[in-house]
Amino acid sequence: MKSTVSNIGQGEYRTKVSGPYFKLDLYNNTGDVVLSQWLEQPPHLDNSTQRMDCMPFQQGVEGMATKINRTVTIAGVKRWIHANTEQEYADKLAKLICGEPQGREKHLFSEYAINWFETYSKPNISTATEQLYKRLFMCHIMPAFEGLNVEDIRLDNIQRMFNSMDTSKETKYKVKRLLNQVLKSAVDDEYLVKNPLKSDRIKITGTESTTTAVYSVEQMQYLVQHIGDIKQPLDRTYMALQALHPLRLEEVLGLKWSDIDLEHMTLSVNRAVTHPTRNQPEVKDTKTKSSVRTIGLSQLTVSYLTPGKADEFVVGGNSPLSYTQVRRMCERIQKDTGFTEKITPKRFRTTVLTDLYDKTRDIKLVQAAAGHTTADMTLKHYVKGRGNVVQSAAAVDSVYMA
Repeated sequence: MKSTVSNIGQGEYRTKVSGPYFKLDLYNNTGDVVLSQWLEQPPHLDNSTQRMDCMPFQQGVEGMATKINRTVTIAGVKRWIHANTEQEYADKLAKLICGEPQGREKHLFSEYAINWFETYSKPNISTATEQLYKRLFMCHIMPAFEGLNVEDIRLDNIQRMFNSMDTSKETKYKVKRLLNQVLKSAVDDEYLVKNPLKSDRIKITGTESTTTAVYSVEQMQYLVQHIGDIKQPLDRTYMALQALHPLRLEEVLGLKWSDIDLEHMTLSVNRAVTHPTRNQPEVKDTKTKSSVRTIGLSQLTVSYLTPGKADEFVVGGNSPLSYTQVRRMCERIQKDTGFTEKITPKRFRTTVLTDLYDKTRDIKLVQAAAGHTTADMTLKHYVKGRGNVVQSAAAVDSVYMA
């Protein structure tokens, strides 16, 4: 007598073969017998169909007819079982009785993404980045995968999300970078076999982001000449620092009097002040390590500086300005100077870097002044150039004229 033990679903079955008969015992997961049956071994293949009415023809391996063709009645329903061996027949019978093994538990994407954000991302990013991630999740990612499980996300779902986004290409790439972190985590947790975002089929299109326009030389000359017309001393100090140095707004707001060296005419950038919630200021480290730097202090600025205590903010005193205070200050400056365009802080940085390169043609010098990690960043985003096509032609003529 030959015995075999096999697992199926949440239980197991055992078969015992003895002569022309075999016994099938089916157990549940607690060890109780739920089915026990002796079955007759089938006759030779040539005679195996004589007991079966209306049996459909079934092909087995390599085109051969199956050796075992039997009917069983389960819950009042007649079912055919076709097999090549008794073991295969027992497997199929057990599956019909017990059902297929239950699939793995699935995980709702929205819950998984929130847990990833709260556990792995939020504790390790700045408040500004946290607010950015929340906007990207709520506006784009969560709506696209609403009701989907992590395990069911496919390339089509991701491409449809990008297709439906009415945003710049830059925003789409931000969404891609964030989603990639979540899906990479899902691969690590073995919820996904591979990250669908890695496919070359993903296509991201959209409008290019608008570049920051520079102020003209005439506009800059006008503003510098009218700084003295600005009524409030704090506003004058801000305007002199922002308009005459290649500084980010957050770097100007983060300056303390200890960073200003009037003796050596230098200005040191050591911290930043941002407004991640669009109002309350937050003192933080600079944007990058390269942003920590010392640059020359403009001689035109000195007359508008009234030094305070070393630990006080140059623009703000005991505490840095809020987002609303900065906006209102820019509105006052525009009104006091009679300037025809809005006073936009980030335009000054781009303008100063453009003119610095236009005068020196030293990209490494401009890169250092900007606090950029690479010169490519400076050239791509901040050096706009003030030449024109006529000047370009004249330059070529000057080289080749005899």
